[in-house]
Amino acid sequence: MDTQVLSRIQFAVTAGFHFLFLPLTIGLAWLLVVVEAAAWRSGKAVYDQTGRFFGGILGLSFVVVLATGLIMLFQCGTNWDRYSSFAGGILGTAFVAAAVPGFFLQAIFLGLYLFGHERISRGVRVLAIFMVALGASLSTFWIVVANSWMQTPRGDGIVEAPPSMPGRAQLDDSRTQTADGFTITAATPTAPRRAELSDLAAAVFNPSTMVRYHHTMAAAMLSGALFMAGCAASILRKDAAHAVARLALRISLPLGLLFSVLVAFPSGHRHVQQVAGTQPEKFAAIAGLYSSPRKPPLVSLLRPADPGSRVNAGIAVPRFLSWLALGKVDTRLSDINAFPPHELPPLALTFFAFHAMVVLGLLVIAAMAYAVLLQLRGRLFERRRFLLVLIFLAPLPLVASVLGWIAVEAGRQPWVIHKVMRTSAAFSSGISPGQALFSLILLGCICLSLLVVCLFGLIDRLQHPPGSAGIDCGGSP
Repeated sequence: MDTQVLSRIQFAVTAGFHFLFLPLTIGLAWLLVVVEAAAWRSGKAVYDQTGRFFGGILGLSFVVVLATGLIMLFQCGTNWDRYSSFAGGILGTAFVAAAVPGFFLQAIFLGLYLFGHERISRGVRVLAIFMVALGASLSTFWIVVANSWMQTPRGDGIVEAPPSMPGRAQLDDSRTQTADGFTITAATPTAPRRAELSDLAAAVFNPSTMVRYHHTMAAAMLSGALFMAGCAASILRKDAAHAVARLALRISLPLGLLFSVLVAFPSGHRHVQQVAGTQPEKFAAIAGLYSSPRKPPLVSLLRPADPGSRVNAGIAVPRFLSWLALGKVDTRLSDINAFPPHELPPLALTFFAFHAMVVLGLLVIAAMAYAVLLQLRGRLFERRRFLLVLIFLAPLPLVASVLGWIAVEAGRQPWVIHKVMRTSAAFSSGISPGQALFSLILLGCICLSLLVVCLFGLIDRLQHPPGSAGIDCGGSP
């Protein structure tokens, strides 16, 4: 057992679980803005019922996002104290900016929207859910800022810490092995240093912030749209005339098609170009680029080998990788063998996480295009099997979001702050492997319990949908 490895697994479990619900919360909030605005304009009861139904799911998702977000913040202090001591002056600004306007906007106005739904006017409901969506978007922006600074740090300087600050960021660890096989770590502080904010604008709008924020928001909108479509399809398989479900599909499917395309292009394409320009090691890993010909191909299937060995198997699209990265078909790119092995991320995990995300994205685009085509032809509700397909597709954007997060974070290794601080220097050396393992097991049980509660809550809502089959929803979808 190793404290660093266990701490990394623990944070990955928390962040991965958090990222399952974060896109859903953002996407559902903005979709409900559309629903409530239509309710305000049309005055039809079906819109009210649709907002109330999916608002309950939004509330459940928000609770999980809040709980896991707080756990991640605590972990920065308990499991990653050297990292927090070193970078807290910069990251603290982003976390406070995310919490104050974002969290309070969401908490206050979501409470008003959920518990005052029958007591406030439709206009106030539009305002309330709009503020929830705005708060979620603001929180996401500042979290992306913090993570993007770790990917492409700018606007900072390394300075000597004041004497009152513990020098935990630069502890020299001396490890000794006992006769019983236990490892004792003695931490000796060196001259304390820390990252200090020197240019706020440069730190906030570092090279990866905006492109990653646009990609994240597009993925969140897609997640919300396809989740709403999956819920509606589940209801329609039991009651093909259910007005709320028909309305939900009429709203979610066109938006799902729009944002499934935007996730891939231009936001996904621009994100790949940014990685190629600022993190060439990560780009080489996600591309499976083992050689650097003048017109590099896009590898779509690969069994990654260790650096220095030849590619075992692969399917490649000639010249496409260079165009994807730089917009040119004849540019030489840095390959995996161009970097020292200790500077490379885990190749298999980075490569397969990225490509699995791409495959799921293309699958969703195709499914959304076919669904909208059926909708335009008025044949969607005749295809019960395709409604079942929509149910199974509903969680795919969430899975793709987690896979994208894995590719981004694994591809940054071995750095916790790219080219500034290694992950091996960031974890809390004062925590024993046993303590780290216990907290990991406890956290796993908490996440599993939350997931079970959410699934039971969702199933219960789908089994008791609102409204009746005879309510007019303003035309058939």
